Amino acid sequence: MSHKLPVISGEELVKYLAKQGFEIRRQTSSHIVVQKEWRVFSVPLHRELKRGTLIGILKQAGIEAEDFKKGFR
Repeated sequence: MSHKLPVISGEELVKYLAKQGFEIRRQTSSHIVVQKEWRVFSVPLHRELKRGTLIGILKQAGIEAEDFKKGFR
């Protein structure tokens, strides 16, 4: 990777995923479960997501880190 991933909140990530076609299925306390086709995973609603957590969620979503950086901001 040439540049670092942006530091974002869980809420910002959920909004980005919604723009990518993911649907919010349910919220359980501090996590939101999202789904698109067969991909189902949860996003923690933290103020700042750790880099490893963000990378893991992007992998589960099938989104490349470079594509995320271009499309997020």
